Amino acid sequence: MEPMAHVEEIHDPIRAPAAPDARRFPLWGLLALAMAAFITLLTETLPAGVLPAMARDLDASVSAAGQTVTLYAIASVLTAVPLVKMTAEWPRRRLLLTAVCGFIVANTITALSTSFALTLVSRFLAGTASALIWALLAGYARRMVEPHQRGRALAIASAGTPVALAIGVPAGAFFAQTLGWRVSFAAISILTVLLALWILLSVPQFPGQKRGERQPLSGALRMPGVLPVLGAVAAYVLAHSVLYNYIAPFLGSVGLGERVDAVLLAFGGASILGLWLVGTLIDRHLRTLVIASSCLIALAAVVLGLFAQFPVFVFIGAALWGFAFGGVATLLQTAAAEAAGSAVDMVQSLFVTAWNLAIAAGGVIGGILLAGAGPEVLPGATLVIAVPAILTSVLARRNAFPGRTDRQRREAAS
Repeated sequence: MEPMAHVEEIHDPIRAPAAPDARRFPLWGLLALAMAAFITLLTETLPAGVLPAMARDLDASVSAAGQTVTLYAIASVLTAVPLVKMTAEWPRRRLLLTAVCGFIVANTITALSTSFALTLVSRFLAGTASALIWALLAGYARRMVEPHQRGRALAIASAGTPVALAIGVPAGAFFAQTLGWRVSFAAISILTVLLALWILLSVPQFPGQKRGERQPLSGALRMPGVLPVLGAVAAYVLAHSVLYNYIAPFLGSVGLGERVDAVLLAFGGASILGLWLVGTLIDRHLRTLVIASSCLIALAAVVLGLFAQFPVFVFIGAALWGFAFGGVATLLQTAAAEAAGSAVDMVQSLFVTAWNLAIAAGGVIGGILLAGAGPEVLPGATLVIAVPAILTSVLARRNAFPGRTDRQRREAAS
């Protein structure tokens, strides 16, 4: 799930006074970024819905075919920071289009490949493109608008994520069942070609960083607030992934194995509402929203852990969970970008790395718990892991998750 323009708060010539027309809210450009997020998440998650057919056609076991999702995440983890450093001087739109073209190539190969090894290569390429997209998204959206609109802009650019979960993945699985899984990947490639044209028409060009402006990794990590934000990212996404990765066996254990699609629809629909609320309030209430989201996922875990024998409470818990999760990428990316200052590129690449490592760790920890204690313990594990996220968001108030007064003081100082 989910996370580059270069200098923003400290040194950003793009933000010089502009003519009235230049101040117009760039909705179409932000929606193009949202479509990029949509395609990125859809490419990542679609194999999970078509694994049996994919495995059969590629002459692989289902568990082996499942590594197409794992390899995608591994590629994002391994390449995010190096790619950001290598491409820091590139013009931003050229880099964005390069990443988009990477998806066109990767998904086309996946759609046509009859070799499991070649499919794995294409998935690694797709994960690499994903690392660039997520590292670009936050900074790009924030640079396109005035400072007081940055949270709203990032919420719009991030809207593709919950839409992909709520609509894209079920639609892709439907097409895979009716027309074949290869058609779904081919359709993503066609959408991505249209996205490239959309970007050319509506997304502005920004320069890359000059060599002397580039922030080293060690410097980015030493910036006040960066490590607490990354810690909150790791804790929150780990808490989410432990349960989400194994939602099907958990639901099966409480007699809802046939309603997985309906529960996920409740989760996805609520996530869209959560993102809408975040987009409305984030520029004024970032800290409050982060704390509320962290507490809400803990509450959802309590509901699912204590009342899962009642189907209505399972749907309530899933909706609370989705409502909390829908806007969390936007919230945490905004917090990371504001803590990063001039190092926003590097910090966003670290954000991508932390996010994907937490997803991978959630798969491992959840799998161990599932095998050792059964699916019933997964909500409890989510609750325990969510506690550090709550504590971090509450305690790290000066630089990581500042209140309105602290944010105004920091903006004035910059």
